[in-house]
Amino acid sequence: MKKLYTLLNAAFWCFIGVFLGVSLYTCWDYHAHPGLYALQSAPWYLSIQIHAVFTVAACGILALGMWILRKKMK
Repeated sequence: MKKLYTLLNAAFWCFIGVFLGVSLYTCWDYHAHPGLYALQSAPWYLSIQIHAVFTVAACGILALGMWILRKKMK
């Protein structure tokens, strides 16, 4: 149980780290190449919002699994 909890905890923080990395890269790319994003009909930050929704969903599922495991370990 402890190993599974550790694995879920690592996956949780990996999802958050990947989201932060992708978001920072998208912001940097927008500021470095604003002309490329001007050609799109969607705003430049839409991909960040989409990634945020999926990250919240994945982290919510992982947090629920960690909570259940913590209850069973006690």
